[in-house]
Amino acid sequence: MRVALIDYGAGNLRSAARALAEAGGNPVVTSSADGLAGVDFIVVPGVGAFAPAMRRLTAAGLAGPLVDAAHRGVPLVGICLGMQVLFERSEEGEPTPGLSLLRGTVRRLPASVKVPHMGWNALEPRPGDPLFAGLAARPYVYFVHSYIATPDDPGIVVAQTEYGVRFASVVRQGRIWGLQFHPEKSSRTGAAILRNLLALIASGRELV
Repeated sequence: MRVALIDYGAGNLRSAARALAEAGGNPVVTSSADGLAGVDFIVVPGVGAFAPAMRRLTAAGLAGPLVDAAHRGVPLVGICLGMQVLFERSEEGEPTPGLSLLRGTVRRLPASVKVPHMGWNALEPRPGDPLFAGLAARPYVYFVHSYIATPDDPGIVVAQTEYGVRFASVVRQGRIWGLQFHPEKSSRTGAAILRNLLALIASGRELV
């Protein structure tokens, strides 16, 4: 499975590429829209801030083609900041539109907790979801973030996590996925989730 790993200066590409390869993918790092041609799957990684990330995606000529690819049905997953830019807007920094593939707003974690939320925390998955097949009921994964996505439609939330507030740690709408945690830093659990994800995409199974 050929995976386009988007390079827009906002992610640990080496770790992500290695994790995807170990999960059975064939990651190809690309910083241009040309690299999206003929791929089976697109991954948008990300660390940093929302507005600069969107400026870099736009300047690289990637924002529009990513939206077009998702609308054509090419499976797409955003990781951490890459999940957040899938939404319409963020409270972080100056007002900047996101890719608007998912409806909702990215908001800061509550003032009652230490930010960034950094370290291991539990996912609370939707019961029976195949993304978490073979895992514990509350698998632990690794987070580094200060903002959280709040989808307009709670039905797209596949897993939640508690950190001062219950937030969406995994979302899915059709063939668009968002993972707020870093699977490439989440040891065996992250590797299993990536394997399950690639298997679901390869199967062509339609999920709701």
